[in-house]
Amino acid sequence: MASPKSKAVIGIAVVAILAAGWFFASPLFIDEVVDEAFEFPSPAEVAAMTPAERQVSMDKSMDMASRMPEKLMDEAMPPAQPVVVAAGTFRDADAVHKGAGNATLYALPDGRQLIRFEDFRVTNGPKLVVYLAEHPDPNSAGDVLEGFIKLGDLKGNVGSQNYELPIGTDTSAYGSVVIWCELFDVLFSPAPLQATNDA
Repeated sequence: MASPKSKAVIGIAVVAILAAGWFFASPLFIDEVVDEAFEFPSPAEVAAMTPAERQVSMDKSMDMASRMPEKLMDEAMPPAQPVVVAAGTFRDADAVHKGAGNATLYALPDGRQLIRFEDFRVTNGPKLVVYLAEHPDPNSAGDVLEGFIKLGDLKGNVGSQNYELPIGTDTSAYGSVVIWCELFDVLFSPAPLQATNDA
């Protein structure tokens, strides 16, 4: 017959195992949905605006641009609207780790750069993060680990969301956006980026 002390140890071990099981397994059954706004209208949205709405949007963009540090005269004036630098589509990494949706890299009028996810969905998991990876189309952990910068923890495995790039990032050095599990070094979903003619 087990002693009270051994029963307590067994009870603690069972609780720890259940807690660990919940931590690792629950993301597979629970979606984290986000719906983050994009502070600038897309070119298609601008085209659909009334003249009054377009003027309000332009005024907002010009106000943001006017607060930027002064530039030398021979430097290009910042655009009044976001410019699409590159875009890609998320795909499955394998039969278990699946992803879909669009990733768009924008240069903003105030000088920032950000990646926006739309129509996005990925298999959920523990400790998912967003990387900007050097590899143009990673298929393995080794491809991702060749070089990357971390943009932050994944805000949700479903829905629209924005990830700002560190100031001064040379986006030409990076070829894909990656959803990555930091806990186990597993690729969940890559989105190979293609430069656009607007950049």
